Amino acid sequence: MKPTHAPRRQGEDAPSRRGRPPEPICETAGPIHRTWLEPVRRRLTGSGLTLGALVSRSGYSKTRISELLRGKGYYPGWEITYSVIRALDLPVTPLRRLWMAAALEADKDTDWIKNRIRDVQPLGREDQPVAHLGLTQAMWQPYTAYAQAFLQSERRARQVVGETFDILWLTWDAATATSDTTRHAWLLLRGRVLARAPQRPDGRPDLRAAAFSTVAQAAVPDLAERLHRIDVLARFFDTVTRLPPDQMDVTVLRYLCGIPEAAVPGIVGLAPAITHTLDHHARGALNELCPDSDTQE
Repeated sequence: MKPTHAPRRQGEDAPSRRGRPPEPICETAGPIHRTWLEPVRRRLTGSGLTLGALVSRSGYSKTRISELLRGKGYYPGWEITYSVIRALDLPVTPLRRLWMAAALEADKDTDWIKNRIRDVQPLGREDQPVAHLGLTQAMWQPYTAYAQAFLQSERRARQVVGETFDILWLTWDAATATSDTTRHAWLLLRGRVLARAPQRPDGRPDLRAAAFSTVAQAAVPDLAERLHRIDVLARFFDTVTRLPPDQMDVTVLRYLCGIPEAAVPGIVGLAPAITHTLDHHARGALNELCPDSDTQE
């Protein structure tokens, strides 16, 4: 097993110049692969370390480290990935989960993943930031409900939410440096959900399938009436995606996920007065665009 940390020369921890950004990520790198690779590259650039210094710390050749940073060639094993993230002082726990998800994306089987992880000594205790833990516990349910509304799969929704919180942990210093960490987290979730959601030809997310999972239509015993309600709701949900993003979020949380009005501001990271205004404008726009629907459904 290659050493995680090679001997360092005096003064190497305080480089005199900032490291240059690596060459661009290869187009063949998958979306989940990019999810963990981009923060690693940003940490390297922000640390001021040169590629040579990272090579010295990791114990791997410049060619292999350069390929890893670009997502070039075969998906990297956990041993070399671990050596790089430890050299950059990044949290291992969330990155390992993202690495595993990206390995599946790269068509690696579970045996390959288990064997690569087994190549590295077990992780020691790694404490999750208390504020991050609190945010995860508070937002897991509403985040999952929002994701499921677009993805129509609890498994996929939980996967996206889990990835979102792992990215937040991985980039927690940057998240807490923003003006509002809750808002930062919500925008990260929204972006990841909409990137996975089915899309209409004009690029809008396709929310029509949500019409089949509402409680209101499921309780109608008459089949013809139920189909009529599904048609009305499908047109309504399709209209929802024509709203500006913040109005769409508030509408989905309130009328599709059933989130109480008072809880919405704390979820999306906006002031109560702003979310109330967004809700008011959204309902007005929906009544004009789709007058035969009812937001209370």
